[in-house]
Amino acid sequence: MRDSFVTIAYIAASALFILSLGGLSRQQTARRGNLFGIAGMLIALTATAARMDFGGYGILVAALLPGIVIGALLAWRVQMTAMPQLIAILHSFVGFAAVLVGIATYLSQHQQVGEGEAAIHLIEIFIGVCIGSVTFTGSVIAFGKLQGKITGRPLLIPGRHLVNIALLIFTVALGVWFFRAPGIEGQTALVAATMLTGLLGAHLVLAIGGADMPVVVSMLNSYSGWAAAAAGFMLSNDLLIITGALVGSSGAILSYIMCQGMNRSFLSVMLGGFGTEAATASSADTSQEGVVQSVDASQAADLLRGARKIVIVPGYGLAVAQAQHALAEVVRLLRERGADVRFAIHPVAGRLPGHMNVLLAEANVPYDIVFEMDEINSTLNEVDVVLVIGANDIVNPSAMEDPSSPIAGMPVLRVWEARTVVVMKRSMASGYAGVNNPLFYRENTLMLFGDARKVTDEIVTEMRSQLNK
Repeated sequence: MRDSFVTIAYIAASALFILSLGGLSRQQTARRGNLFGIAGMLIALTATAARMDFGGYGILVAALLPGIVIGALLAWRVQMTAMPQLIAILHSFVGFAAVLVGIATYLSQHQQVGEGEAAIHLIEIFIGVCIGSVTFTGSVIAFGKLQGKITGRPLLIPGRHLVNIALLIFTVALGVWFFRAPGIEGQTALVAATMLTGLLGAHLVLAIGGADMPVVVSMLNSYSGWAAAAAGFMLSNDLLIITGALVGSSGAILSYIMCQGMNRSFLSVMLGGFGTEAATASSADTSQEGVVQSVDASQAADLLRGARKIVIVPGYGLAVAQAQHALAEVVRLLRERGADVRFAIHPVAGRLPGHMNVLLAEANVPYDIVFEMDEINSTLNEVDVVLVIGANDIVNPSAMEDPSSPIAGMPVLRVWEARTVVVMKRSMASGYAGVNNPLFYRENTLMLFGDARKVTDEIVTEMRSQLNK
């Protein structure tokens, strides 16, 4: 009876997880998708607990309670700008758990199984531990880069590709040793492989440039899913296998979509890329031409009031300044005056897939005025004013006009085609890719310097004062 209940519960949880992924694919249904995911996880936890013997409930509660408290505190206190770091460190927990499960499963082998089944089980353990180790160290390094504890510039040591190949070859050799060792005598090979793949994961992410970090976070999400699926095989837990496969495959698909959005291949991301000092140097000469024209908040407000068609391009600077609520008020005031206001979202804006969409949803910006890059790019030449807030690399014309630029070929929002472009930034500093932006020197570009939240508040004040006159 209990086994039947668990099977039905696992099927229900799997269905809810699939519905959750479907809901999260669109802003309009994202909240419902989250609720489906929460419900599925509650069912999964209840069903898993039901499989245990009564004597194990004390250990389960002792493990769950600290996790619930720590998780709730983190979720409550974390800022939206720190969400990528939080996700990266959570991925590391999944990878570390897979390593521990794999080693514990290997050391506790007591049951008698057939030779073929035992061989498959050993392969599951070794692959699961290796994937988990890569995920763990790679996620820790990604956390450090996103948190600013480690430089965003890639660490490109001489012969790094040969080092990676050598680590892979040694790992495979250790796998052969592990597979052939009788009983549990392969634990030395397993621990050594864990250390080597951990080093490989750290080295791979250290060599990836800052502009590729959104792809890295998505990629590590995929790795954590496959690590969870491997743990499911080791524990003979069908739900864990299904859930891990869903996370792994969806993360891989998202990584592919983001690579397309940057005109990058997955392999080129893994081999290191944007953010090198050489890249910055090569792009500097082509960007320091022309005169910068600047405006203040009052002048920017006048421009926005006189415009009929307005497009707003949010970037990471918007998240850092937490200016989304003030920006939503600007949009409300403009729409009340009859202006056509829309948002343009680049696939890799921010530090996380969907980062800007979440920010705008948090400020209750209507879903129907938020458009993806492909939906809006062809209409930018009809726009009166484009307001760029805290974005840099995703609006860089070098991607289309300078074949020697490190970001050449990367799809960007063609904001320079609009009649007027207002760029809100703290300074003239280059973006996360380390590439300077010639957009700032265009004749139709006006720079609005200052903290995004402070300047946006000033624009709101100015617009309200005009309404009261």
